[in-house]
Amino acid sequence: MGCYVMSEAIVGAATDVDRELASRLAGGDEGAFRELVGEHDAGLRRMARLYVSDDVADDVVQDTWMTVIRGIDRFEGRSTLKTWIYGILVNIARRRAQTEGRTVPFATAGNASGEWGGSVDLERLNHPDLGRGYWPASPTWARDPARAAVDQETRAVVLRALSKLVPAQREVMTLRDIEGWSGAEVCEVLGISDVNQRTLLHRARVAVRAALEEYFND
Repeated sequence: MGCYVMSEAIVGAATDVDRELASRLAGGDEGAFRELVGEHDAGLRRMARLYVSDDVADDVVQDTWMTVIRGIDRFEGRSTLKTWIYGILVNIARRRAQTEGRTVPFATAGNASGEWGGSVDLERLNHPDLGRGYWPASPTWARDPARAAVDQETRAVVLRALSKLVPAQREVMTLRDIEGWSGAEVCEVLGISDVNQRTLLHRARVAVRAALEEYFND
């Protein structure tokens, strides 16, 4: 098995709790490992499933935890422990997805011609920073994804729409709107610029918003 330890980007430094957990884990403290697993394992599995099948996702998460244990001495605290762990998982998951032939290049964020392929009128989309083609503000359901998911059927619509997004958009939207990550955390883990992150997020929200509008208008 190769080594996938993530190099730390200077986005958000580790907290004192992060440093304490890392130190305890490096010292072989099983309690520290259980704390990390309890806090992050479910989210890591959701993230892994963006790339690979459920069965393979279990292997990806297991490989991630093994890599964390083996590489914890190289955690320097220049990023949070959470983003460092997720960065390891993303590297492993992308590698496995490529092996399975289940991925497309990360930069593929639109259709082949580059033309607008959404179902929402472009005239309704005019973001002050990103320009034409992007929601001027986060849709209400995106700002409060938990509220949008109260109804099980509505949540199913969102998840189906997410599954149809290109991988780059699905990665960003899952982390921002489902996992509740900040833009900086997403950029750090996925290795993208802030502008790229915002572009992908807005295009993803447009697609999911269109699916919700269609559902509610039926």
